[in-house]
Amino acid sequence: MDLSLMLPPYPNHRWVLATQIGVTHAVSTLPEPEGNDQPWDYMPLLHMKTRFADAGLLLTVIEATPPLDRAKLGLPGAEREIETVQTLVRNMGALDIPVLCWNWMAGFGWLRTSTTIRGRGGALVTGYDHDLMRRAPLTGAGTVSDDRLWETLHRFLEAIVPVAAESGVKLALHPDDPPISPIRGVARILRSPQAMERAVGLVPSPSNGITYCQGTFTEMQADHAAVIPRFGRDKIHFVHFRDIRGTAGRFVETFHDEGQTDMAATMRIYRQIGFDGPIRPDHVPTMEGESNEQPGYAMLGRLFAIGYMKGLLDAIDAESITVGREQAASVTNDRGLA
Repeated sequence: MDLSLMLPPYPNHRWVLATQIGVTHAVSTLPEPEGNDQPWDYMPLLHMKTRFADAGLLLTVIEATPPLDRAKLGLPGAEREIETVQTLVRNMGALDIPVLCWNWMAGFGWLRTSTTIRGRGGALVTGYDHDLMRRAPLTGAGTVSDDRLWETLHRFLEAIVPVAAESGVKLALHPDDPPISPIRGVARILRSPQAMERAVGLVPSPSNGITYCQGTFTEMQADHAAVIPRFGRDKIHFVHFRDIRGTAGRFVETFHDEGQTDMAATMRIYRQIGFDGPIRPDHVPTMEGESNEQPGYAMLGRLFAIGYMKGLLDAIDAESITVGREQAASVTNDRGLA
């Protein structure tokens, strides 16, 4: 697995800390425009990739897309938006940036009702309580149905998947977070493992896969021991490693070592299915002395998470070595007795 961190597209102290803790792979958003070039054009992407490379980091995932609101809602201008994503994917392929993490959340992305819940030791964590959203007004899109979003998602995939396959780019679809529907009148269609399977089956291709956002699948009450192997290494193109306490309707996020999931077990399953792609810690608490301007993305919690993930991997690898030796010894003994 490629232990990765979400880092800004321009150098700062987080880049330095990432390399100091041994992280070699970067996940980033789109860069700023350069002259007449848009963020998804070749030269801004090239400069972003070389910035990371010059700092000792390999840019592996772009976790962002050009605007897609019209495409998601099936509004005039959708084709133009889809064309910009096609341009992004082609340029990613030309630059050997292998994974695009994207979503089909219309109107708004991941949503929390609080970003200042007190967690362990007073650290600030995010949470969601659907009761607080039941009286929320509709968005400007009005009521958006499941059928409309499935239709527009299919249309988008028909246009993008062939380009991704031709370009050698893996599409990693992120589930809806929170996976509950509707919110403010807008359907959230990617709210179960079955829905995610349906999505990647709309246009079958080795390039069409998912981001296994472990926290979101936990919100769905998914059985990771069954669901991770069901998707397997062929469909899991990227992993967000995080945990929560609760369910989709009401949950809080946690430090990686205190949620409701057996994190060692899930890491072991990724190893067992042969997952060798990028995996990054997601949504961490904001710790003492840090700004909470970007809830879930402060740095100290991510440093803790990377250390925790490295420890899990070392322990799992040690287990494998021990089991291998025991199996070899058993075979030797059996042959000796024969």
